[in-house]
Amino acid sequence: MKKLQELNKRTAPKSVMPEKVIQFGEGNFLRCFVDWILWNMNQRTDFNGSVVVVQPIERGMVDWLNGQDCLYHVNLQGRENGEAVNTLERIDVISRAINPYTQNWAYLALADQPEIRFVISNTTEAGIAFDDTCKLSDAPASSYPGKLVQLLYRRYQTFEGDPTKGLIIMPCELIFLNGHHLKDCIYKYIELWKDDFGANYEGFKEWFTKYCYVCATLVDRIVPGFPRKEIAEIQQKISYKDNLVVQGEIFHLWVIEKAENMTCEELREEFPAEKAGLHVLIAESEKPYHERKVTLLNGPHTVLSPVAFLSGVNIVRDACNHEVIGKYIHKVQFEELMETLNLPMDELRQFAADVLERFNNPFVDHQVTSIMLNSFPKFCARDLPGVKVYLERKGELPQGLVMGLAAIITYYKGGVREDGTEIVPNDAQDIMDLLKELWATGDTQKVTDGVLSATSIWGEDLHNIAGLAELVKKDLDLIQEKGMLEAVKTIL
Repeated sequence: MKKLQELNKRTAPKSVMPEKVIQFGEGNFLRCFVDWILWNMNQRTDFNGSVVVVQPIERGMVDWLNGQDCLYHVNLQGRENGEAVNTLERIDVISRAINPYTQNWAYLALADQPEIRFVISNTTEAGIAFDDTCKLSDAPASSYPGKLVQLLYRRYQTFEGDPTKGLIIMPCELIFLNGHHLKDCIYKYIELWKDDFGANYEGFKEWFTKYCYVCATLVDRIVPGFPRKEIAEIQQKISYKDNLVVQGEIFHLWVIEKAENMTCEELREEFPAEKAGLHVLIAESEKPYHERKVTLLNGPHTVLSPVAFLSGVNIVRDACNHEVIGKYIHKVQFEELMETLNLPMDELRQFAADVLERFNNPFVDHQVTSIMLNSFPKFCARDLPGVKVYLERKGELPQGLVMGLAAIITYYKGGVREDGTEIVPNDAQDIMDLLKELWATGDTQKVTDGVLSATSIWGEDLHNIAGLAELVKKDLDLIQEKGMLEAVKTIL
């Protein structure tokens, strides 16, 4: 084995570019997704910008990052155009990392840098929250939106309300319309600290409203994180002792909904990710793309899992390649769910094909049981809307989706599979108790009626969907009588 070098700017080349981006968060996702995208923009366009990372909570990884001069490798794996891909790239887009809890002066001084233009964050779903105990004088405010308002106010003062010094803010937290929620929190802090702003209150609020741009975004890339199993092999390959290698899938999608006070063209001009050939869409609205992801990625996941597991298939990739289950997945995705969306059909087909490549990742053994957690609420959010729209548009129920619901109901019966594998459902206790009670009757009619009438799960009585009760009962009987695999064959 060859001796490994320490990874830093003395042992590896590192670009020096103007600091244009403040990034709240130093975790695996941002480094594998956002920073990888920004690095590619620097390689392929005239963006010419680096990132300053700000640690959003008191304990974090900025010391590790700074210890490697913010250099690290990204390992992307998966299928692209049918071919297996396994890449390794050294990312040098982060200039430095700051802990505002120990370096608050350095954090606030970022507001004084004229080239700073973007704020990007991933502070988890809980990070975009308003805490009325925060004070403007805190060093720093405990919440992410509070820290951001402290920074914005300092910038407003430094540049005396200069319209060209507003910031473009793009949160990546996994919340639908994340930018709208963040903007609401910012306005709440502006009101909370109104007395502290004094005579600057109106001017600061107007500057933020007119010259700062808060965009909602949708992010999509699976990032397993640090590759513990393969790290020795990877380090030998790169010849560096890199403790921050991050592994992700090759697929990436970033939909950025332009702020209401700017145009798509203005945002594309300043953030040339599309020009770099990256899968970044700058759009009028994030909503149809959110629906597309939930429907064509999460929707098939939710129903393929119980169908595959009860058919004796444990891995998502194997389900895709299975002679029967593979056809079932294709039916649900291309013939049923795709018919319920409103984007151009060629866009939907391409996205669905990308999803199947992701399911078929040769480097990831994705257990179907890991998707089965809370299956009823997932079906309600991801598949039930498709059942209704399909019925409305086609005049009949989507057989694949209904079979998926029957498979979930059967999975929640528990017991053991034909090969002796234990079936262990996991959901809210009231749902678990209800299914146990219903299956104890041994009557599929009672099971069907009990599940469909459970307004605590669905928010409505599903008996109101014409023909659903009859079809679920029929599918449950088929699964009990013939087994899952044979039941699926009847609808293909």
